[in-house]
Amino acid sequence: MSSNNIYQTPLSSRYASKEMAELFSPAMRFRTWRQLWLWLAMAEKQLGLPISDEAIAQMEAHLDLTDEDFAVAAEEEKRRRHDVMAHVHAFGQVAPAAAGIIHWGATSCYCTDNADLIFLQKGLDMLLPKLATVIDKLSKFAVEYKDLATLGYTHYQPAQLTTVGKRACLWIQDLLFDLRNLTRARNDLGFRGVKGTTGTQASFLAIFNGDHDKVQELDRLVTKLAGFEYAYPITSQTYSRKIDADTINALSSFGATAQRIGGDLRHLAASKEMEEPFEKDQIGSSAMAYKRNPMRSERMCSLGRHLSNLAKDALDTYSAQWFERTLDDSAIRRIDIPSSFLTADILLRILDNVVSGLVVYPAVINRRIKEELPFMATENFIMRMVALGASRQDAHEVIRVLSHEASAEVKMKGKDNDLIERIKKHEFFRPIWGEVDSLMDPKTFVGRAPEQVVQFVEKEVKEALAPWKEKISGEVSELNV
Repeated sequence: MSSNNIYQTPLSSRYASKEMAELFSPAMRFRTWRQLWLWLAMAEKQLGLPISDEAIAQMEAHLDLTDEDFAVAAEEEKRRRHDVMAHVHAFGQVAPAAAGIIHWGATSCYCTDNADLIFLQKGLDMLLPKLATVIDKLSKFAVEYKDLATLGYTHYQPAQLTTVGKRACLWIQDLLFDLRNLTRARNDLGFRGVKGTTGTQASFLAIFNGDHDKVQELDRLVTKLAGFEYAYPITSQTYSRKIDADTINALSSFGATAQRIGGDLRHLAASKEMEEPFEKDQIGSSAMAYKRNPMRSERMCSLGRHLSNLAKDALDTYSAQWFERTLDDSAIRRIDIPSSFLTADILLRILDNVVSGLVVYPAVINRRIKEELPFMATENFIMRMVALGASRQDAHEVIRVLSHEASAEVKMKGKDNDLIERIKKHEFFRPIWGEVDSLMDPKTFVGRAPEQVVQFVEKEVKEALAPWKEKISGEVSELNV
């Protein structure tokens, strides 16, 4: 049957990077199982169990599955209703010298859980450099526009001015929190190791005739072969699903950051102050040919919402485990773990693409400032009049009346804001008529925003990105669609 005739998740078929889609593919999953069985056999042989060199050699030669291997496993699973035993059977078919010792002493979670931990580790290793790259690019953007004054918003109403670069630093700071969270989740990962059916290692103690030291050494050897620094000292049949929740929570938090940034960019696009990249032949609307829709940012918000909500699944799955384990975690983890990593990867590709080509429109930004700045500048006018001997209360009252008159012209008649012209004509403000324009300079309204940008980038950002310096990419991620 053609792939066009069956449902495929858009995460892998439409959006994801090749390397992340491959990490969570069936081929990688079952190859990793075979690799784990090989490591177990190698360690058991090293510790004296009767496993032949031929068995090890045959296992090593057939780590990659063929189409026939998949067919054999599928047929066996159909009969046995057990995926792990189906693949033990399929592996034994191509490595007959090892057929009797594959999975020796292990439970299903030896391969399934340890493989998942390997995927969590490799997935985070893929994501972290991409996140560092986005932060690096956005930091350069922030420095470039550190002085460009723009309207700030509180309650989504015009507020004191900030700068384009300072606003970008708000996004960067949240991304730095995500970098910290994902790094911690990566560094905290351990290995389930060789623990047996309920985590007591009883089966391996039996194999080694009660030799506790050899059982501990087996656990250590397999953990080392898998590339982990340590194994969790306590497990049940599974590693604690708290670990999944911990990792997915960090990814979900990043999903919320992506939504936040995407939302700001969509609002800025609507006001025509800033836009995401728009390609030469890109179509914004099938009906309205003039449109330049912020489709990247909208996709970022959409997928960020999906990723944010996966945290609830992970927490529910953890809390629903009974005693040493229940199998109600299996199906949902097969969906949620790949989904969380694929979605995070896609969001980073979108973010990279967007921040690599942000378009700023200073003329529009300046026009919008001029529309609102007269109202914001009134405090400066009042303070200057007081400095020259006027009553603050009198100055405040005159400004209040003139502001309401100007506001009515804007709101009721659609005219330009003429508050400054009214002030320049009002006799009360004669002493500062010559200073009005200088008191209206946008640069005097942004406070320490430019200095904050430089200090933030030079200290916090530089320190956070130092471990990733060699892995930061200058290339621009291409979006699949």
